[in-house]
Amino acid sequence: MGEPGEMGLEESAPAGDRNGASPDGRRLIAGRYALGRVLGIGSSAVVHRACDLMSGAEVAVKHFHAGASAHDRRQQRQEMRLLARLRHPGLVGLHDGGYADGRPFVVTDLVEGPTLAQRISRGPLAPGAVQMLGRQLAEALAHVHDGGIIHRDVKPANVLLDGLRPRLADFGIARTVDATVATANGCVVGTAAYLAPEQVRGEHVGPPADVYALGLVLLEALTGRREYPGHAVESATARLHRSPVVPSGLPPGFGELLEAMTRDDPARRPTAAQVAAVLAADPFLRPRGSPAGRLHGRHRQQSSRWWQRRPLVSRLVLCVLTAAVALLTVASTSASDTPAAADAEQSHTPSGATK
Repeated sequence: MGEPGEMGLEESAPAGDRNGASPDGRRLIAGRYALGRVLGIGSSAVVHRACDLMSGAEVAVKHFHAGASAHDRRQQRQEMRLLARLRHPGLVGLHDGGYADGRPFVVTDLVEGPTLAQRISRGPLAPGAVQMLGRQLAEALAHVHDGGIIHRDVKPANVLLDGLRPRLADFGIARTVDATVATANGCVVGTAAYLAPEQVRGEHVGPPADVYALGLVLLEALTGRREYPGHAVESATARLHRSPVVPSGLPPGFGELLEAMTRDDPARRPTAAQVAAVLAADPFLRPRGSPAGRLHGRHRQQSSRWWQRRPLVSRLVLCVLTAAVALLTVASTSASDTPAAADAEQSHTPSGATK
């Protein structure tokens, strides 16, 4: 195949698309990709299984629908050049691209496995399987972020299960970290159920948005249900009113990590590399020197600085808490002398409430 950085996404389609037909009668794209059966049809493109006649490799060809503007084509060329530089076993590799019948196409690895969405539809995954899944996806995202790219549409349908390794696909709305947003003002880009709060609010979107979406994906894999279901507006705005509910009974540290990944403030979320490091621990062992330990330590330091910056408020809070504890102690001592209080204490069971 051609060099990844030399794909033919030109300003306009070449005079001859060199399509035609392969020797066995199949439709030919760019003179070398013989199209087979349709693998999927989306709102923006049709994906075919294909054979690269030059290498003999089985590939996937994504042929976009007509109607893209000149602006969209320029943005697509920029993104394809960036994505072609990414090489990681946790990503669906991009090999080639160009125009056919006046419409852009891209050639990627062919992944035979189902999507994570299809797997979740059969029921929740075991925590150990989700741990491995999350580590591998976080490693892939860390590589993407290191390359200066934000995926912006991490969801189960964009995770292909290739044997034991998940592979992240569909960078159709990816943007460079430092790029100006190429959509109209007020346009929210992404899938409603997995948008980060800052995406919903129309704020700056960076790598933490992918970490948030990955947190929701892992929660869905654990529970078998979407955390924010419903219509687009209902689903998108729900996260502005409540945090995701992390199930109880997870391995030590897993619940805390998911809570950290789905914090409302993007500055307080771990990086994808930190998530991968935590999930690589077995079983989630987190010594103080680990990335997770440093992450939590940073938040403790921030809390300490808050205490130091507001000494008067802190003293007032301490006084109120001290008085409250004293009153509760007196009340508890008096109540515990009655038979009713003793019966209530014996029948009480702790609740398993979660965030």
